[in-house]
Amino acid sequence: MAFIRPNTSERTGYQNGGDLLSAYDNNCDFVMVYRLDGTTVERVKKYKDKGYVVHFMTGIAWGGYVDYLYGKYDGRDHWDEAQTDRYGNKIMHGTDTPYMVPTVAFADYLSEKLRAVVDTGVEAIHVEEPEFWDRAGYSPAFRREYETYYREPFVPAYESADAKFKSSRLKAYLYYRTIDRVASSLKEYAKVTYGRDLRFYVPTHSLVNYTQWKIVSPEGKLADIPGVDGCIAQVWTGTSREKNWYDGVYAERTFETSFLEYGVMQELVKGTGRKMWFLHDPIEDNDIFDWNDYQKNYFMTVVASLLHPKVNSFEICPWPNRIFYNKYPQGSPDAELISEEYRTILNNNFNTLGDFETGENSGIRTGILCADSQLYQREYPDCEFSEPPKEITGTVLFDGEELINAVKEKLTDGFDRETMLKYMSSNAFPAFYGVALPLLKYGVPVRPVLLDNVKRYPGYLDDYDVLLMSYEYMKPESPDMNTAIAEWVRRGGTLIYIGDGFDPFHNIKSWWSGRYPTAAEHLFEMLGIENTENELIAKCGKGTVGIRKTAPALALLSKEGSDGVRDFYSRVLAFSGKEAEFSNTLHITRDGYEIYAVLDESVSDEPLTVKGVYADMFTPAFDVVTEKTIKPGQNALLRNLENAECGVIGTSCRVYSLETEGKTARLTAKGPGELNANIRLRLPFKAVRAELNGKEISCVYEETGCTVLLSYYSTGERADITIYG
Repeated sequence: MAFIRPNTSERTGYQNGGDLLSAYDNNCDFVMVYRLDGTTVERVKKYKDKGYVVHFMTGIAWGGYVDYLYGKYDGRDHWDEAQTDRYGNKIMHGTDTPYMVPTVAFADYLSEKLRAVVDTGVEAIHVEEPEFWDRAGYSPAFRREYETYYREPFVPAYESADAKFKSSRLKAYLYYRTIDRVASSLKEYAKVTYGRDLRFYVPTHSLVNYTQWKIVSPEGKLADIPGVDGCIAQVWTGTSREKNWYDGVYAERTFETSFLEYGVMQELVKGTGRKMWFLHDPIEDNDIFDWNDYQKNYFMTVVASLLHPKVNSFEICPWPNRIFYNKYPQGSPDAELISEEYRTILNNNFNTLGDFETGENSGIRTGILCADSQLYQREYPDCEFSEPPKEITGTVLFDGEELINAVKEKLTDGFDRETMLKYMSSNAFPAFYGVALPLLKYGVPVRPVLLDNVKRYPGYLDDYDVLLMSYEYMKPESPDMNTAIAEWVRRGGTLIYIGDGFDPFHNIKSWWSGRYPTAAEHLFEMLGIENTENELIAKCGKGTVGIRKTAPALALLSKEGSDGVRDFYSRVLAFSGKEAEFSNTLHITRDGYEIYAVLDESVSDEPLTVKGVYADMFTPAFDVVTEKTIKPGQNALLRNLENAECGVIGTSCRVYSLETEGKTARLTAKGPGELNANIRLRLPFKAVRAELNGKEISCVYEETGCTVLLSYYSTGERADITIYG
């Protein structure tokens, strides 16, 4: 069983920038020691001595790099490499901590600086968040990189759509180059100096989130870097609560957003054999919320991740000190420490996450195409507006609920071009969500598919039966991407294209320029379709094509718009011999677990009632239930007990061994201190009492489900438990 496994499996881990404290010495598989400073060697040793596999983690776009910035490293001041906006404002992550333009000099500095980390004997190095802000790109260093890369004078991104696209594409390349250079250098150093293999990972936000927040990053290009061994999907409440539109309502939709975020992240390693960890955060960076809010959203992200069965490794939390030792909401007179109940539930879940294997998707496999190029077209140039944007120091030019509501009013009353551009460039990212949300909200598990990968992996699209797409929020960077899509359709796939050609980035200088007004017209030609209608459904080889010439972003402004997307989807599927199935529930069975999400704003507002014999994994004692009702907006993780084998059903502490002989069982466990711990077991006999290190502890046998619940206070020491029948 995966509950009992070696740490070398590295299924669960966390990052920590401080000392190892009792409340989070939870015996997960690995720990990423964060930050290189005078305490790093000591912290690495402490975790190693405790039995953890030890990695190291640092930022690659920002960090404690003052020796480089102020010239102590090489005698040259490097502040001209700080990311800078069009108004001359440096974009900062903190005092003396700018976001960096990743030059060759900066890459070489990082390579040399991180050799000291390799010397500590860590197994792997993580460089997190390669981030280049969309509004940046005006520093002297970036101007130099632009002229070197394009072999032409620098053109400010705000001057034209073409300049904007080129600037952003260069930003992604610069971090690609830096990661490649640093990874190669450190791996060579480890091999030459110590004769050992060093692993190298990139923790990064999702392509969906970076597009929403207007940050350029390599994303799919990470697959092309030989030295990268995998990624961490940095998805959590803070990214997923970003508001979007649906049925005319602008609101947080944490579950749906995180489902799409995790979905696109698994595509970064698909078919490569590289490692992917899904991250969850029991709180988030924003400390203004209370524990009820954090807990509700945490469960949403956990369930959203588990609905993608191809990944079975998890970063169980970043920064555990702020979870177990801080009070929330910070600054409030009502601020509280974490409750004992939530503390137990979290440790339960940390251990449960290590029990999952990988699996396959079921049903009609529906995907929505994404691409790195969606990062390159998030803001429109000045020439598209009657007045240029005013100087701001925030993260977006066009956003905020008041503006978005004005957008809705204008676009409902009648089309206004500039208002539409502001709406499309908002953080709501409506062109993408206008395709995805109408189906996901009605129980269709729409999984993002990375268009860039069709060039990397033969047969990449074969895992899907239906693909949805639009070139209103992305562009194919080469014609063979369209060729691959057309070939997939001719072999039997069903393609649904939604888009009207409105996006100004169709006019950039590109491979389709001159011959085709948009890249979509080339795709239609590859499909053998001469389409002059607003709507078309046709056969293409063994497959089916549906084309709907409407702006996907407009579908979100009313229920009628969402209904239109679903109606077209249903008709295209019917034409191809498939039947669309809508419900308010997403569900998969995975390794003896039943995973449910019941959706609000859906086809029905009825709750789901599940009957059987289950352990409710989101309760402190893994409560045994025979009926579970899940309301819209809620979710559940249930362990099916009807066919469960003997062993661990759920545990708050890491179980290292479990042996039975006759009517006696012996178990060894170890968990964090300060914890009310529970372990639920199924044994080959009816348990009547239990002892921990010779002292009796609570032992409750339940006939329903035939399990025993052990309860005790974990002090952080090893627990040797004997159970008697």
